[in-house]
Amino acid sequence: MLQIAEIVKIANEGVAGLELMAERGQSVPASVQYNIKRFNKNTGFRFEDAGMIVYSYSQKQKEKQLQLKFCVAGNMYCGETDCRNCKMGNFKNCSDSANSLDVVQIHFLPGQLSQFIKSKPNNTLSDDVLNFRHQTSFSKTLPVCSKIKTVIEGLINHQYEGSLENIYVNAQLHMLLLFSLDCIVNDNEPVFPECRFLNNIADKEKVAQAKELLVQRIGDPITIKELSRKVAMNECYLKKGFKEMYGTTIFDFYQNQRMEHAKYLLYEKGMSVTDVSMMLGYSSISHFSTAFKKQTGLKPCELLLR
Repeated sequence: MLQIAEIVKIANEGVAGLELMAERGQSVPASVQYNIKRFNKNTGFRFEDAGMIVYSYSQKQKEKQLQLKFCVAGNMYCGETDCRNCKMGNFKNCSDSANSLDVVQIHFLPGQLSQFIKSKPNNTLSDDVLNFRHQTSFSKTLPVCSKIKTVIEGLINHQYEGSLENIYVNAQLHMLLLFSLDCIVNDNEPVFPECRFLNNIADKEKVAQAKELLVQRIGDPITIKELSRKVAMNECYLKKGFKEMYGTTIFDFYQNQRMEHAKYLLYEKGMSVTDVSMMLGYSSISHFSTAFKKQTGLKPCELLLR
């Protein structure tokens, strides 16, 4: 039975019996780096679904990073563009499905994690990791739960293209970060009670709906009051529930998604700073530039020079 580190190495270097069927990735400077590969798996290639978090600490800022790695068994769906089953989302019923192996690798740098740092962080391992205060490098295997599988499945099989794909993928990558950090919390750390109203499935769905609306309106800012009306939830409950479910505030989540999308538009699409600021709903270029610098540590024009 192969271990996750061995599987990742094989996926990166290639080996007989593994045929690469699909690949997605992003290498935008100052942004989250990720690579997703789907292989047609040889039936003799044995492994268990697994995840790993790798925390690299160094005194040098540029050498600090947090990596997530996942190896998950899935289905290889057909390459027919007009496949009726696949278009309707019935991937499992496609006659051309086959055994497959999905390998996901994600790299976060300190700049991408700073948005999650509280002004008064708790003395927890997860906070120390996000702050890069934990001064010892480590790696830890993670269980692959149904939530993680669902996110990875979405990353491989979503139907978004262009700008919408970038927005969707960034949101999903941060969900994987949240679920992974959940797994490394020490048993000795204080456990804070969840919001009682989130025991209600309907309320959880409303909070999830609010997150989707934020992603859909990445270039059309929406107030929290308007958001709460659209999902029919008390504004205070929505803010508290969002923080509980996603580990960040509504404002911080939205700002991060806007800035990640701005990097994509500037670097990958070659759009001007003026056009990007307008597309993301900023009232002026200076307002956009200030927000971009605060979130990323770079001016928009500096990203274009990388």
